[in-house]
Amino acid sequence: MSALDQLAIRFLFASAGCLAAGLAVWSAAWLARRALPALGMQRSTWLLGQAAITVTFLLLLMPPARQANMQPVFEVDVSAAAAILPVPDVAPETVAGMLAAAVDGHSPLAWLAWAWVLVYTLGLAWMLGRLWRGQRTLNRLMRAGARQPGASGPGIVEVDAPIPPMLVGPFKPRLLLPLSLRDIDPLQRELIVAHELTHWRRGDLWWLTVGAMLQALCWFNPAMRLLREKLSWAQELGCDRDVLRGRPPRERRAYAAALVAQLRMQHHGVNGALAFGGVSPDTLAARVELIRAPGAARHAALARGAGLAILALAFAGNLALQPALAWSSHPKTLDCTLMLDAASGARLVEQGDCGVRATPASTFNIVVSLMGYDAGILVDAHTPALPFKKGYIDWLPAWRTTTDPTGWIRNSTVWYAQQVTSRLGVDGLQSYLQRFDYGNRDLSGGVTDAWIGSSLQISAQEQAAFLRKVVNRELGLTAQAYDTTATLLRLPTLPNGWDVYAKTGTAVLEPPAGTTEPPRSYGWFVGWAVKDGRTVVFTRLTLDRQHPERAAGPLLKEAFLRELPSRLDAL
Repeated sequence: MSALDQLAIRFLFASAGCLAAGLAVWSAAWLARRALPALGMQRSTWLLGQAAITVTFLLLLMPPARQANMQPVFEVDVSAAAAILPVPDVAPETVAGMLAAAVDGHSPLAWLAWAWVLVYTLGLAWMLGRLWRGQRTLNRLMRAGARQPGASGPGIVEVDAPIPPMLVGPFKPRLLLPLSLRDIDPLQRELIVAHELTHWRRGDLWWLTVGAMLQALCWFNPAMRLLREKLSWAQELGCDRDVLRGRPPRERRAYAAALVAQLRMQHHGVNGALAFGGVSPDTLAARVELIRAPGAARHAALARGAGLAILALAFAGNLALQPALAWSSHPKTLDCTLMLDAASGARLVEQGDCGVRATPASTFNIVVSLMGYDAGILVDAHTPALPFKKGYIDWLPAWRTTTDPTGWIRNSTVWYAQQVTSRLGVDGLQSYLQRFDYGNRDLSGGVTDAWIGSSLQISAQEQAAFLRKVVNRELGLTAQAYDTTATLLRLPTLPNGWDVYAKTGTAVLEPPAGTTEPPRSYGWFVGWAVKDGRTVVFTRLTLDRQHPERAAGPLLKEAFLRELPSRLDAL
């Protein structure tokens, strides 16, 4: 499975999480508004509700490394004792492929994810196009209208069209008025204009714009449309309240009459535009009732505080659920077996999720060996022998001694590999990874740690492709680099006469805090087998429940070597 497939599936899951967040936020706001009606009159309630849903959507799009914790486990690769020792936590930069471990690259879920990406793209384009068409219509009306001189504030444009008075913006606000407005009572006309100017003073155009952009981003979520409608409703009520504050009953009645007159004069609205204007028949009765009974709009401060608290709880609840949901969406096991003919590249065996990327762990020592011998840092199978120094990683007794290349590969001595990569430097190491086309080639985790449960990731398919280049000597390295690396990797000959060259790797994947899932362990066993001039490359990768007494890599090696003779004979 490609990285793009993984991203598409993550996008599908993020969209589902966005829908769940929308349901939670809308339900919380609806219940709170029943207990405290004034809550619905606060524009912050509805805009923050939209923001909470959108942030949840974006957080779920982040790499799953934010939802899981990877710990490296190093094994002594000998059959007698491959023990897992406690190690410090390593905070990874990425754990790419975790989400994709749930599916095979050819599964229906991958096709569904890409279908949803297409639908989402079309829907987003439609929403943005709707906004663009609305703004273009308003621009045409303003160009056709007559500009009126006025004081500071939005410019006034009068137009001979059956439209409601509206404030257009937000970057260059204009007050667009129909000529028919001159025919109504002067007091009513004054109040209508005051209402639109109040929108400008309150900054409602910016609130409207942000709400429209958030709705466009999450256009598929019904809660976003409902929240934006409530935002517009709260903004209208806020303007009514500010315009009428301190006015006598006669002017309040004139204001209600102005709303009715405005409803009668408007024949056409401008859909999708970033503008305030028009009176909705569905909300007119409620607005008039609030004008007549202003006491219903009290407790604004209490409502605002309650709204913020409710939305914060709903948002936090959504985020708290995401790690557990993300973890439970993964399978209990991940298993890949891939075998290629080294000469032709033909896939002889492919079983499981071989496109999933994971940390290479100790299998990266194959790369370090090739680079070290090619660069002249390593000399032969026993040179250089580097002394152990205080401060080196010393979790295993076999690491606390002078080590040569043979001992390094046999014991997976971390500090020895780190000495080689440190001498190569970031530029040298990056250059080799680019030449090798090794996994995601990401060294952001550091030249001494990137391959240890950190930023560097590779799939079984990519491992096999890399190893095929190794056995075919297609990497542009010295002959000694290939020869000595093969010497270090050589295992006992199989009973049926195949010579095997391979390396293990292990890394433990801890579940997120607060879950009851047990730790699981990545196990790698990769290499090639040679007999009678034929070479077969193989990669094995598993993600299974951790066995505290044994490392996953050596366990996988033992199991695969038992079945490898019969597999090779069947090819």
